Amino acid sequence: MRLSDQFGYDLTLSDQDALAAWNATVLAFLAHGKTTPEHLERCLSLSPDFALGHAARGLFCLLLGRKELLRTSQECLAIAKTSAQNTPVTERELAFIDALDAWMQGFPSRSADILDAMLVRAPEDAFLMKVIHAIRFVLGDAVGMRQSIERVFSAYDEKHPAYGYLLGCRAFSLEETGDYRLAEASGRRGLEFARDDAWGLHAVAHVHDMTGRSEEGAGWLENHPDGWAHCNNFGYHVWWHLALMYLDQGEADKALALYDADIRKDKTDDYRDISNAASLLVRLELEGVDVGARWEEIAQLSDKRAEDGCNVFADLHYLLALLNGGRRMGSDRLLNGLKERAQSETDIGRISAEAGLPTGLGLEQYRKGNYASAFSLLTSARDNLHTIGGSHAQRDVFERITIDAGLRAGFSSEAETLIKSRSSKRGALDRFAEQRLEICGKMQRAEQVMEDENLRAANSV
Repeated sequence: MRLSDQFGYDLTLSDQDALAAWNATVLAFLAHGKTTPEHLERCLSLSPDFALGHAARGLFCLLLGRKELLRTSQECLAIAKTSAQNTPVTERELAFIDALDAWMQGFPSRSADILDAMLVRAPEDAFLMKVIHAIRFVLGDAVGMRQSIERVFSAYDEKHPAYGYLLGCRAFSLEETGDYRLAEASGRRGLEFARDDAWGLHAVAHVHDMTGRSEEGAGWLENHPDGWAHCNNFGYHVWWHLALMYLDQGEADKALALYDADIRKDKTDDYRDISNAASLLVRLELEGVDVGARWEEIAQLSDKRAEDGCNVFADLHYLLALLNGGRRMGSDRLLNGLKERAQSETDIGRISAEAGLPTGLGLEQYRKGNYASAFSLLTSARDNLHTIGGSHAQRDVFERITIDAGLRAGFSSEAETLIKSRSSKRGALDRFAEQRLEICGKMQRAEQVMEDENLRAANSV
């Protein structure tokens, strides 16, 4: 006997309570709810042979990017395969098992492709849609995120239970591919159907950030105080966005207050939380703000994660914490790991070689004060940096460091080109760009004066 889920697709489940727990798992996952693992645990306790549930748990663990969870994912894969052999599963459920298998072999890109092929056949499966979205986000595949959703968008209408969440995912993919007007409209519309869609709420905040509307963006988040209260650690990330809005308005004190009260309220070592913290501290320091001893806390946690090697985005943020926290041995271990992984013929090997390693070495040189070398290394990886995953806003910390390295090295023209390229992608100038363009102008005027033959003393060399 098979039961159908809330989207009308068959599941290899026969227990109604397990089905209810699974449906709750999916809705919580769509909303980035902290109760997701609790619902899944209940589902699997009631139906321990539910292959899809185990495959989902394995994929969730991989998305967390923690080395110790690789074993858990491997166990989930083994249980899912055994369950599928003992009780035939649907093609849709099998796709999740195959996707987990592909990622365990080192190819999350194949996982996304496998699931995308199934999404075409099961377009109204919002869980499938969201998992693909999450994997392609980790891969920095904005175009893939958008294409995945656009292929099935017409299959949804206002009566679909996940319509709002679909609009939220669509909003984010539109924003990441530069369609800011439509992205904002989609995100706002989605919240009318799913008030707890923190992803859609934050997608609109991304639009505000990218289009230089920080005051409006701060208001957007401040006017939705309950929009992410239900979230897992994603909630810290939404607070991070609000801090960015304040910083862009020159209110560093408010950004620091948010850092202490909300962003690092819980001293977790989740890589997404470390990335929020490290990137905000870097931005503050680039603005001349003294962040005190705050680096030490995240550097200590990052030291224990230096050899995880599960996610290049995570590695680079751990590295920021280690370098700025003065943990030389930890940063050396992390960079050595990147060098080793760069030799691997896997997705993470390719990403490490093309983006992770040169960026990591560039960050090291920047910290040492070798700004010309840092600029050269960082710019060499710039075109591939999106492959480390995350969003434009998250990766912008590396853009800022690159521009600062260029200015410190005296490369005013090169820095100006980068600033204009960054602003073109973003759709508007922000405070950071305006201030750095002004610095470039001053440097170039000084260079012209120095090169003016009429101003040189007679008989000078």
